[in-house]
Amino acid sequence: MKIASFNVNGIKARLHQLLAWLPDAQPDVVVLQEIKSVDEAFPAEPIEDLGWSVHTHGQKSWNGVAVLSRLAVEDIRRSLPGGETDEQARWIEAVVMGEHRAVTVAGLYLPNGNPAPGPKYDYKLAWMERMRLRAADLLRTEQPVVMLGDYNVIPEARDAARPENWTGDALYLPESRAAFRRILHQGWTDAIRVRDLQATRGPFTFWDYQRRGWDRDDGIRIDHLLLSPQAADLMRDAGIDRDQRATEKPSDHVPVWVDLAA
Repeated sequence: MKIASFNVNGIKARLHQLLAWLPDAQPDVVVLQEIKSVDEAFPAEPIEDLGWSVHTHGQKSWNGVAVLSRLAVEDIRRSLPGGETDEQARWIEAVVMGEHRAVTVAGLYLPNGNPAPGPKYDYKLAWMERMRLRAADLLRTEQPVVMLGDYNVIPEARDAARPENWTGDALYLPESRAAFRRILHQGWTDAIRVRDLQATRGPFTFWDYQRRGWDRDDGIRIDHLLLSPQAADLMRDAGIDRDQRATEKPSDHVPVWVDLAA
């Protein structure tokens, strides 16, 4: 079961890229972030025509997440527990039925948090604590779980081409990285990092449109795939589709994926 995450930075602006990437990459499940569309306006039909079911949790102009699946899907959950008054569309879960076993897929678009300090950063840290609690609940199921998406966190210095440029940014502040570690240390495996433990620079998943980030390879790694122990045991491979950043009118993020024996 190949499971991928892709922050499309606007589904309508990036539909051409998604429709070209899906048959080429051949994932079985995809979680999208920043669809920037309400559910009823999401362009589901051309995706469904390729054989995918589409499940969205949208929001007008901002945020929004979705699950696309070529496999049977059950138990869709929209919104992260613990935020009854939170109207931002940032979390979606689904149980996906593989050939041999079910896998819970939790797709997320974690708040950016800038400017920091400030209310947006407070919201980011509070959201991460809610996520930590949900992550603990998911681990207690003792089932394969993949928690993936745009985390808006640069975990380590090697996850940025120029870490010194991010020292005052909410993505790299010590509190953000500590909150990420608290989740990771519950027992999750960072699939991309374990794939390349010895890397001293990168790999990256995001290159800003500004300042010729892609041309200078001035990237950061903020799109992550965290695996429960049961999912980590099934991992066959993981990767980043870096070449997608060089396509016509691309997202500033590229797809990341993991392949499980499920």
